[in-house]
Amino acid sequence: MKRIAVFTSGGDAPGMNAAVRAVVRNASFHDMHVYGIRRGYEGMIDGDLERLERRDVGNILHRGGTVLKTARSQRFMTPEGRRSAYETLLAHDIEACIAIGGNGTFTGASVFTEEYDIPFIGVPGTIDNDLYGTDLTIGFDTAVNTAIEAVDKIRDTADSHNRLFFVEVMGRHAGFIALNTAIGSGAASALIPETDTTIEDLVEFLKMGARRKKLFSVVIVAEGNKNGNASEIAAQVKEKFDFYDTKVTIIGHLQRGGSPTALDRVLSSRLGFHAVEGLVKGHKNVMTGLVNGKIKYTPFAEAITKSKSLDNDLVRMAEILAL
Repeated sequence: MKRIAVFTSGGDAPGMNAAVRAVVRNASFHDMHVYGIRRGYEGMIDGDLERLERRDVGNILHRGGTVLKTARSQRFMTPEGRRSAYETLLAHDIEACIAIGGNGTFTGASVFTEEYDIPFIGVPGTIDNDLYGTDLTIGFDTAVNTAIEAVDKIRDTADSHNRLFFVEVMGRHAGFIALNTAIGSGAASALIPETDTTIEDLVEFLKMGARRKKLFSVVIVAEGNKNGNASEIAAQVKEKFDFYDTKVTIIGHLQRGGSPTALDRVLSSRLGFHAVEGLVKGHKNVMTGLVNGKIKYTPFAEAITKSKSLDNDLVRMAEILAL
Protein backbone atom coordinates (compact mmCIF):
# COMPACT_ATOMS: atom_id res chain seq x y z
CA MET A 1 0.00 0.00 0.00
CA LYS A 2 1.61 3.22 -1.17
CA ARG A 3 -1.13 5.86 -1.43
CA ILE A 4 -3.78 6.64 1.13
CA ALA A 5 -6.16 9.54 1.76
CA VAL A 6 -7.34 11.14 4.98
CA PHE A 7 -10.35 13.38 5.51
CA THR A 8 -12.54 14.88 8.23
CA SER A 9 -16.30 14.72 7.92
CA GLY A 10 -19.45 15.73 9.79
CA GLY A 11 -19.27 18.02 12.79
CA ASP A 12 -15.83 19.36 13.66
CA ALA A 13 -14.24 18.35 16.95
CA PRO A 14 -11.16 19.69 18.79
CA GLY A 15 -8.35 17.23 18.18
CA MET A 16 -9.12 16.42 14.55
CA ASN A 17 -5.97 18.24 13.46
CA ALA A 18 -3.87 16.20 15.86
CA ALA A 19 -5.32 13.04 14.31
CA VAL A 20 -4.55 14.26 10.77
CA ARG A 21 -0.99 15.05 11.86
CA ALA A 22 -0.55 11.57 13.32
CA VAL A 23 -1.92 9.92 10.16
CA VAL A 24 0.39 11.87 7.85
CA ARG A 25 3.52 11.38 9.92
CA ASN A 26 3.03 7.67 10.58
CA ALA A 27 2.10 7.05 6.95
CA SER A 28 5.28 8.88 5.90
CA PHE A 29 7.24 6.65 8.26
CA HIS A 30 5.81 3.68 6.37
CA ASP A 31 6.81 5.25 3.02
CA MET A 32 3.22 5.99 2.02
CA HIS A 33 2.06 9.02 0.06
CA VAL A 34 -0.80 10.76 1.84
CA TYR A 35 -3.49 12.90 0.24
CA GLY A 36 -5.75 15.14 2.26
CA ILE A 37 -9.32 15.38 1.02
CA ARG A 38 -10.86 18.76 1.73
CA ARG A 39 -14.51 19.05 2.85
CA GLY A 40 -15.04 15.35 3.52
CA TYR A 41 -17.17 13.37 1.11
CA GLU A 42 -18.01 16.55 -0.80
CA GLY A 43 -14.35 17.02 -1.63
CA MET A 44 -14.04 13.35 -2.52
CA ILE A 45 -16.80 13.78 -5.09
CA ASP A 46 -15.34 17.04 -6.45
CA GLY A 47 -11.75 15.82 -6.58
CA ASP A 48 -10.55 18.34 -3.99
CA LEU A 49 -7.36 16.56 -2.87
CA GLU A 50 -3.87 17.72 -1.99
CA ARG A 51 -0.65 15.88 -1.22
CA LEU A 52 0.37 16.18 2.42
CA GLU A 53 3.99 15.96 3.55
CA ARG A 54 5.28 15.89 7.10
CA ARG A 55 5.96 19.62 7.08
CA ASP A 56 2.39 20.36 5.96
CA VAL A 57 1.03 19.14 9.28
CA GLY A 58 3.50 20.98 11.46
CA ASN A 59 2.08 23.42 14.01
CA ILE A 60 -1.49 22.12 13.81
CA LEU A 61 -1.49 19.82 16.86
CA HIS A 62 -2.83 22.54 19.15
CA ARG A 63 -5.39 24.03 16.76
CA GLY A 64 -9.14 23.51 17.03
CA GLY A 65 -11.38 22.85 14.06
CA THR A 66 -9.94 21.01 11.06
CA VAL A 67 -7.40 22.25 8.52
CA LEU A 68 -8.94 19.89 5.96
CA LYS A 69 -12.36 21.51 6.50
CA THR A 70 -15.49 19.42 6.86
CA ALA A 71 -18.98 19.14 5.44
CA ARG A 72 -22.09 16.99 5.38
CA SER A 73 -22.73 15.57 1.92
CA GLN A 74 -26.19 14.86 0.57
CA ARG A 75 -24.66 13.85 -2.76
CA PHE A 76 -22.65 11.05 -1.16
CA MET A 77 -25.94 9.50 -0.03
CA THR A 78 -26.76 8.78 -3.68
CA PRO A 79 -25.25 5.99 -5.83
CA GLU A 80 -24.19 8.62 -8.37
CA GLY A 81 -22.34 10.61 -5.74
CA ARG A 82 -20.51 7.57 -4.42
CA ARG A 83 -19.57 6.59 -7.96
CA SER A 84 -18.03 10.03 -8.52
CA ALA A 85 -16.12 9.69 -5.24
CA TYR A 86 -14.80 6.29 -6.33
CA GLU A 87 -13.65 7.70 -9.65
CA THR A 88 -11.77 10.45 -7.80
CA LEU A 89 -9.96 7.89 -5.66
CA LEU A 90 -9.10 5.79 -8.72
CA ALA A 91 -7.78 8.83 -10.59
CA HIS A 92 -5.35 9.52 -7.72
CA ASP A 93 -4.43 5.85 -7.22
CA ILE A 94 -5.76 5.95 -3.66
CA GLU A 95 -5.62 2.47 -2.14
CA ALA A 96 -7.28 3.18 1.23
CA CYS A 97 -8.92 6.00 3.20
CA ILE A 98 -8.84 7.11 6.80
CA ALA A 99 -12.09 8.83 7.78
CA ILE A 100 -12.17 11.05 10.87
CA GLY A 101 -15.73 11.68 11.99
CA GLY A 102 -18.79 10.29 13.70
CA ASN A 103 -21.79 8.09 13.10
CA GLY A 104 -22.78 9.63 9.76
CA THR A 105 -19.21 9.50 8.48
CA PHE A 106 -18.87 5.81 9.28
CA THR A 107 -22.32 5.01 7.89
CA GLY A 108 -21.24 6.54 4.58
CA ALA A 109 -17.96 4.64 4.69
CA SER A 110 -19.76 1.38 5.42
CA VAL A 111 -22.08 1.77 2.42
CA PHE A 112 -19.21 2.84 0.16
CA THR A 113 -17.02 -0.14 1.07
CA GLU A 114 -19.88 -2.52 0.28
CA GLU A 115 -20.01 -1.11 -3.25
CA TYR A 116 -16.31 -0.52 -3.96
CA ASP A 117 -13.20 -2.41 -2.95
CA ILE A 118 -11.32 0.39 -1.21
CA PRO A 119 -10.68 -0.23 2.49
CA PHE A 120 -11.58 2.44 5.04
CA ILE A 121 -10.50 2.84 8.64
CA GLY A 122 -12.38 5.25 10.87
CA VAL A 123 -11.13 7.52 13.64
CA PRO A 124 -13.91 8.56 16.06
CA GLY A 125 -14.09 12.36 15.95
CA THR A 126 -17.21 13.68 17.66
CA ILE A 127 -17.73 15.68 20.84
CA ASP A 128 -20.82 13.59 21.67
CA ASN A 129 -18.80 10.51 22.75
CA ASP A 130 -21.65 8.32 21.50
CA LEU A 131 -19.80 5.79 19.32
CA TYR A 132 -19.67 2.15 20.36
CA GLY A 133 -16.19 0.64 20.40
CA THR A 134 -14.26 3.39 22.17
CA ASP A 135 -14.31 4.78 25.69
CA LEU A 136 -13.57 8.31 24.43
CA THR A 137 -14.06 10.11 21.14
CA ILE A 138 -11.96 12.99 19.85
CA GLY A 139 -13.22 16.34 21.13
CA PHE A 140 -15.32 15.05 24.03
CA ASP A 141 -12.92 16.06 26.79
CA THR A 142 -12.43 19.54 25.32
CA ALA A 143 -16.20 20.02 24.98
CA VAL A 144 -16.78 19.03 28.60
CA ASN A 145 -14.04 21.38 29.79
CA THR A 146 -15.56 24.23 27.77
CA ALA A 147 -19.01 23.53 29.22
CA ILE A 148 -17.69 23.34 32.79
CA GLU A 149 -15.84 26.63 32.38
CA ALA A 150 -19.07 28.26 31.19
CA VAL A 151 -21.10 26.79 34.07
CA ASP A 152 -18.51 27.98 36.59
CA LYS A 153 -19.09 31.53 35.39
CA ILE A 154 -22.85 31.08 35.38
CA ARG A 155 -22.70 29.90 39.01
CA ASP A 156 -21.19 33.24 40.00
CA THR A 157 -24.14 35.23 38.69
CA ALA A 158 -26.66 32.62 39.88
CA ASP A 159 -25.29 32.89 43.41
CA SER A 160 -25.37 36.69 43.30
CA HIS A 161 -29.02 36.91 42.25
CA ASN A 162 -30.81 33.91 43.80
CA ARG A 163 -31.31 32.41 40.35
CA LEU A 164 -32.09 29.05 38.83
CA PHE A 165 -30.17 28.51 35.59
CA PHE A 166 -30.98 25.89 32.99
CA VAL A 167 -27.85 25.34 30.93
CA GLU A 168 -28.25 23.42 27.68
CA VAL A 169 -25.28 21.47 26.34
CA MET A 170 -24.74 19.45 23.16
CA GLY A 171 -24.78 15.68 22.81
CA ARG A 172 -27.62 14.91 20.37
CA HIS A 173 -29.26 11.79 21.84
CA ALA A 174 -26.52 10.99 24.35
CA GLY A 175 -25.98 12.42 27.81
CA PHE A 176 -22.20 12.01 28.15
CA ILE A 177 -21.42 15.73 27.94
CA ALA A 178 -24.32 16.71 30.21
CA LEU A 179 -23.56 14.12 32.90
CA ASN A 180 -19.84 14.87 33.05
CA THR A 181 -20.50 18.62 33.01
CA ALA A 182 -22.95 18.27 35.89
CA ILE A 183 -20.48 16.30 37.99
CA GLY A 184 -17.53 18.54 37.15
CA SER A 185 -19.40 21.77 37.82
CA GLY A 186 -21.37 20.68 40.89
CA ALA A 187 -24.73 21.24 39.20
CA ALA A 188 -27.93 20.39 41.04
CA SER A 189 -29.22 18.04 38.36
CA ALA A 190 -28.70 16.77 34.83
CA LEU A 191 -31.56 15.99 32.46
CA ILE A 192 -30.22 13.40 30.04
CA PRO A 193 -31.79 11.11 27.42
CA GLU A 194 -30.77 7.94 29.25
CA THR A 195 -32.83 8.60 32.39
CA ASP A 196 -36.54 9.12 33.00
CA THR A 197 -36.38 12.22 35.19
CA THR A 198 -39.67 14.11 34.85
CA ILE A 199 -40.48 17.78 35.39
CA GLU A 200 -42.27 16.77 38.58
CA ASP A 201 -39.17 14.95 39.82
CA LEU A 202 -37.05 18.01 39.12
CA VAL A 203 -39.47 20.36 40.86
CA GLU A 204 -39.50 18.20 43.98
CA PHE A 205 -35.72 18.16 44.01
CA LEU A 206 -35.57 21.96 43.68
CA LYS A 207 -38.14 22.36 46.47
CA MET A 208 -36.00 20.19 48.70
CA GLY A 209 -33.05 22.48 48.01
CA ALA A 210 -35.13 25.56 48.77
CA ARG A 211 -36.18 24.07 52.11
CA ARG A 212 -32.47 23.74 52.91
CA LYS A 213 -32.17 27.46 52.10
CA LYS A 214 -30.22 26.82 48.92
CA LEU A 215 -30.13 30.23 47.29
CA PHE A 216 -29.36 29.19 43.71
CA SER A 217 -29.28 26.15 41.46
CA VAL A 218 -27.89 25.12 38.09
CA VAL A 219 -29.52 22.37 36.05
CA ILE A 220 -27.70 20.88 33.04
CA VAL A 221 -29.95 19.99 30.12
CA ALA A 222 -28.79 17.62 27.40
CA GLU A 223 -30.21 18.76 24.06
CA GLY A 224 -31.69 15.30 23.39
CA ASN A 225 -33.44 14.78 26.73
CA LYS A 226 -37.08 13.67 26.79
CA ASN A 227 -38.57 16.79 28.45
CA GLY A 228 -37.79 19.32 25.71
CA ASN A 229 -35.17 22.01 25.29
CA ALA A 230 -33.88 24.19 28.12
CA SER A 231 -36.36 27.01 27.44
CA GLU A 232 -39.34 24.66 27.42
CA ILE A 233 -38.22 22.96 30.64
CA ALA A 234 -37.59 26.30 32.36
CA ALA A 235 -41.13 27.45 31.49
CA GLN A 236 -42.67 24.24 32.84
CA VAL A 237 -40.69 24.42 36.07
CA LYS A 238 -41.55 28.08 36.62
CA GLU A 239 -45.26 27.28 36.39
CA LYS A 240 -44.92 24.76 39.20
CA PHE A 241 -42.24 26.43 41.34
CA ASP A 242 -41.35 30.11 41.10
CA PHE A 243 -39.09 30.39 44.14
CA TYR A 244 -36.10 31.24 41.95
CA ASP A 245 -35.57 33.86 39.27
CA THR A 246 -35.27 31.49 36.30
CA LYS A 247 -32.79 31.96 33.43
CA VAL A 248 -31.71 29.89 30.42
CA THR A 249 -28.27 29.64 28.81
CA ILE A 250 -27.51 27.62 25.68
CA ILE A 251 -23.77 27.05 25.34
CA GLY A 252 -24.15 25.83 21.76
CA HIS A 253 -21.26 25.68 19.32
CA LEU A 254 -18.77 27.12 21.79
CA GLN A 255 -18.36 23.46 22.77
CA ARG A 256 -17.03 22.59 19.32
CA GLY A 257 -14.31 25.22 19.24
CA GLY A 258 -11.09 26.00 20.99
CA SER A 259 -7.70 24.40 21.40
CA PRO A 260 -7.94 20.69 22.32
CA THR A 261 -7.05 19.63 25.84
CA ALA A 262 -3.97 17.56 26.56
CA LEU A 263 -6.15 14.46 26.83
CA ASP A 264 -7.70 15.09 23.42
CA ARG A 265 -4.31 15.77 21.82
CA VAL A 266 -2.88 12.49 23.08
CA LEU A 267 -6.05 10.53 22.27
CA SER A 268 -6.22 11.96 18.74
CA SER A 269 -2.56 11.20 18.14
CA ARG A 270 -2.94 7.61 19.32
CA LEU A 271 -6.05 6.96 17.24
CA GLY A 272 -4.62 8.57 14.09
CA PHE A 273 -1.33 6.70 14.51
CA HIS A 274 -3.06 3.34 14.96
CA ALA A 275 -5.41 3.93 12.04
CA VAL A 276 -2.32 3.79 9.82
CA GLU A 277 -0.98 0.81 11.78
CA GLY A 278 -4.31 -0.90 11.14
CA LEU A 279 -3.98 -0.44 7.39
CA VAL A 280 -0.43 -1.79 7.49
CA LYS A 281 -1.70 -4.88 9.33
CA GLY A 282 -4.50 -5.45 6.86
CA HIS A 283 -7.49 -4.19 8.84
CA LYS A 284 -10.31 -2.65 6.84
CA ASN A 285 -13.77 -1.21 7.32
CA VAL A 286 -13.25 -0.78 11.05
CA MET A 287 -13.10 2.06 13.56
CA THR A 288 -10.01 2.58 15.69
CA GLY A 289 -10.97 3.00 19.33
CA LEU A 290 -9.54 3.08 22.83
CA VAL A 291 -11.03 0.57 25.28
CA ASN A 292 -9.63 0.23 28.80
CA GLY A 293 -6.49 2.02 27.67
CA LYS A 294 -5.85 -0.35 24.75
CA ILE A 295 -6.34 0.14 21.01
CA LYS A 296 -9.25 -1.84 19.60
CA TYR A 297 -10.62 -2.14 16.05
CA THR A 298 -14.41 -2.33 15.84
CA PRO A 299 -16.28 -3.10 12.59
CA PHE A 300 -18.24 -0.14 11.23
CA ALA A 301 -21.44 -2.19 11.45
CA GLU A 302 -21.03 -2.45 15.22
CA ALA A 303 -19.72 1.07 15.80
CA ILE A 304 -22.77 2.67 14.15
CA THR A 305 -25.53 0.27 15.24
CA LYS A 306 -24.65 -0.80 18.76
CA SER A 307 -25.60 1.48 21.61
CA LYS A 308 -22.98 2.92 23.93
CA SER A 309 -24.43 3.19 27.41
CA LEU A 310 -23.62 5.52 30.25
CA ASP A 311 -21.92 4.19 33.36
CA ASN A 312 -24.84 3.68 35.76
CA ASP A 313 -22.51 4.09 38.72
CA LEU A 314 -21.61 7.54 37.40
CA VAL A 315 -25.32 8.44 37.13
CA ARG A 316 -25.94 7.28 40.70
CA MET A 317 -22.90 9.16 41.96
CA ALA A 318 -24.07 12.38 40.27
CA GLU A 319 -27.47 12.11 41.94
CA ILE A 320 -25.99 11.53 45.40
CA LEU A 321 -23.40 14.30 45.15
CA ALA A 322 -26.08 16.77 44.11
CA LEU A 323 -28.18 16.21 47.27
